Amino acid sequence: MTKSKNRNIAGLAVPAGVVGIVLLLVVPLPAPLLDMLIVFNIVGSLVILLTSMYVKRPLDFSIFPSLLLIATLFRLGLNVASTRLVLRDGYAGEVIGAFGHFVVGGSLVIGLVIFLILVVIQFVVITNGAGRVAEVGARFTLDAMPGKQMAIDADLNSGLIDEDTARRRRSDVAAEADFYGAMDGGSKFVKGDAIAGIIITVINLVGGIIIGMVQMGMAPMEAVERFSLLTIGDGLVTQIPALLLSVSSGIIVTRSATDPDLGSTASTQLTQSRQALQIAAASAIAMSLIPGLPKLPFVLVGALLLVAAQRSKARTVAAEAEAAAAESTPGGAAPSADTPEALIEQMRVHALEILLAPDLVDLVGGGDGDLLSRVRGLRRKIAFDLGVVVPPVRTRDSVDLPRGTYAVRISGVEVGRGELPGGRMLALGDALDALPGQSVHEPVFGLAGKWVPAELRHAAEMSGATVVDRVSVLITHLGSIITKHASRLLSREDVRVLTEGVKAVNPSVVDELVPGLLSLGEVQRVLQGLLDEQVPIRDLGRIYEALSMRAKDSTHLGGLVEASRAALGPALAAPYGVDGVLRVVIVDPMLEQQLVESLRPADGGMQIMMDPVRVDAMLGSVRACVETAERLGVSAVLACAPALRAPLRSLVLLATPDLPVLSYHEVTESGLRIETVGTVRDVQAVAA
Repeated sequence: MTKSKNRNIAGLAVPAGVVGIVLLLVVPLPAPLLDMLIVFNIVGSLVILLTSMYVKRPLDFSIFPSLLLIATLFRLGLNVASTRLVLRDGYAGEVIGAFGHFVVGGSLVIGLVIFLILVVIQFVVITNGAGRVAEVGARFTLDAMPGKQMAIDADLNSGLIDEDTARRRRSDVAAEADFYGAMDGGSKFVKGDAIAGIIITVINLVGGIIIGMVQMGMAPMEAVERFSLLTIGDGLVTQIPALLLSVSSGIIVTRSATDPDLGSTASTQLTQSRQALQIAAASAIAMSLIPGLPKLPFVLVGALLLVAAQRSKARTVAAEAEAAAAESTPGGAAPSADTPEALIEQMRVHALEILLAPDLVDLVGGGDGDLLSRVRGLRRKIAFDLGVVVPPVRTRDSVDLPRGTYAVRISGVEVGRGELPGGRMLALGDALDALPGQSVHEPVFGLAGKWVPAELRHAAEMSGATVVDRVSVLITHLGSIITKHASRLLSREDVRVLTEGVKAVNPSVVDELVPGLLSLGEVQRVLQGLLDEQVPIRDLGRIYEALSMRAKDSTHLGGLVEASRAALGPALAAPYGVDGVLRVVIVDPMLEQQLVESLRPADGGMQIMMDPVRVDAMLGSVRACVETAERLGVSAVLACAPALRAPLRSLVLLATPDLPVLSYHEVTESGLRIETVGTVRDVQAVAA
């Protein structure tokens, strides 16, 4: 209850303070209350300065930009309140009077000089420098965000960090960008405050002298003396906190994110070189020998530097002894880069990688349309389409790639490469001659296209072209590669997880199949065989039931794959239907009978044993039928007898790798309307 009450009070403190600052601008204050607020302003500014020195990283003081605005507004409110008292009563409290008399010795000239020096230090030196550093820091932080985000996701994909750590690091990156952006704007408050202080001081001085002579009946010199000292005192009590805040902002924006507090860092780094301290000490002592120069200050400073050099030597010796002891103690030191564990981690081959040229790092951002979020969406889509969980995709940059180039690796082997020119989009279509850009072919479907400048996207769409952004090109290519190599990405561990998922809803079929009839490795080979033919394995329950029945008679891989296909039935042909129509290329019955008679058993299953010349002629006929279908703007499948499907696919794979081969049973059970678009014939028999 007490903690909740304290939290509520703390939450109301800042809003109440801002309201109080606004009241300062309109409500007259008595001089004692103004003294209290001035003291609070000076001490508060000192607290902010010391806090900025002792924070370990700038983000630990992320409230600083907002605090800078509130402190500036508070100081300007005090300026208005003190100006009201100075011009009305010729008196603005004890603090301002003390600064006007004691601090500057009651001298108008000294006071003006000190005031002007403080203004120059704050406005010309510290504020300008801090503002420039904040501006550059904000720009560099924003430029570095994609690389930092990619490094975080690379560590997450490689298993070096967990999801919570990645989420926290992403939040830190975003907070860092927001902080430096806010500091870039906050520095403008300090600069404006310095200008306002000069204007208010001139108004106080001129207005006070006029009021003193006209309304209060003072002599000119008396009015000048009283109001000039009050004005200088008022200027000093406001410019000193402003100077402290300027120094605080400069310290915050120039701090390294990896250093501890400023005092410890400065002490450690300034005394890290013993030779530098010794040379400086000798120089100070030598300067004391120059005639006319005071000897005591130089000798004293030189002696202090010699003591610091001696302590630096002792600290270095202790650190070396500690390091030697750690190396001699087994397990006492952190593993070096040459340890077996470190080398094994470096040698680890990732299942799936995207390599980006350094100029493509901008594709990795923090929005929903960036590369990493699109990869996550692709993994989800492939999981629903094929029933296989794609392993995490490691994304990293590679200086070995040419500019604008990306590469996709599976198990460390490059399987695809493409180009993504910066500032351009891929236009696909036939009427692209009027558009500027590099003519290319789309990497997945081989469509003619052109990389056009991004600003010409509307013009390209008006010409009838389909315009695709760079990330979509890469994601489409990656999806095609994953689908084509899905069997290589299906690991033994993936099969175990999938099997446990089936067991949760259908335990009897799993208990019967694994490990009684087939081992987990044999099940993996069957599923890989299905994926090789682009057959989804989502319906694992039905696949496992078919495997259980088939494995009781034979564990031959080809037979197991065909049994699984038969169990899936209509699901095999459905993906190739368009508008309820399945276009098929059939095999001439005479040729089909000859192919069936030529089947012979082999190690990998049944194979077609036929004259190579006739086989080449048959494959040429297959290619001609596929090209005819493509000219008609349709895609087709090759249908044949069930006994011929597997061996015929092995042959067709050599000529047309992307042509699906289905059996008559699979085609007729699809429920689609069948339309024949070609017939594979025995070209030699027809010629004869």
